[in-house]
Amino acid sequence: MKSAALFTILLLLLAACGASAAPGEGNGSAAVEGTVAAAPAAPGEAIAIFAGGCFWCMEGPFEALTGVSEVLSGYTGGPELHPTYQQVGGGSTGHTEAVLVRYDPKQVTYKHLVEVYWRTMNPTDAGGQFADRGPQYRPAIFVSTAEERATAEASRAELEAAKRFEEPIVVPVEQASTFWVAEDYHQDYYKTHVLNYSTYRSLSGRKGFLTKKWGIDIGSH
Repeated sequence: MKSAALFTILLLLLAACGASAAPGEGNGSAAVEGTVAAAPAAPGEAIAIFAGGCFWCMEGPFEALTGVSEVLSGYTGGPELHPTYQQVGGGSTGHTEAVLVRYDPKQVTYKHLVEVYWRTMNPTDAGGQFADRGPQYRPAIFVSTAEERATAEASRAELEAAKRFEEPIVVPVEQASTFWVAEDYHQDYYKTHVLNYSTYRSLSGRKGFLTKKWGIDIGSH
């Protein structure tokens, strides 16, 4: 039993969101260059930003929605410019991992995006998400307008009132700042590294938790 437990822990560490090496890391190659800021919304387009722990686990549920044109993994919430994965994952910045959702508000509402967000993470845990701990994995809804703030806060209050969770809902609604797009190897990770992703999602506890709370894990593939 002890050896089985150790093997499980080893798999979890290898698959964890903060444990995968970037291309070139550890082999003497040049360091990854700093990230770039996401482009603003195009005409007729809107942007929503959500943090729910490991960004690999946050892309799929939003990309599956009609009206969503793109979901980007990245970093936001801190003052540092051009942060890298190594800096953010190491906890040396004020940023948290997050996703930026580009969508057509005529096809999908911001309210619905927030409702989907609640079903992707644990809203009662402010110290990280599942296996990923620390402020670099803290959850938050980042808003750009007063209307978004009102919608997010109302949705949070509805979730609290529904008593689906035993603990209080602790996800803050914060003012959006620059969203720094993560390195290419993180984008669509759930598609490009299917086995690693599914292993991580299960062993981290996210899949089981969401299935228990909602009856289905909408991020599983």
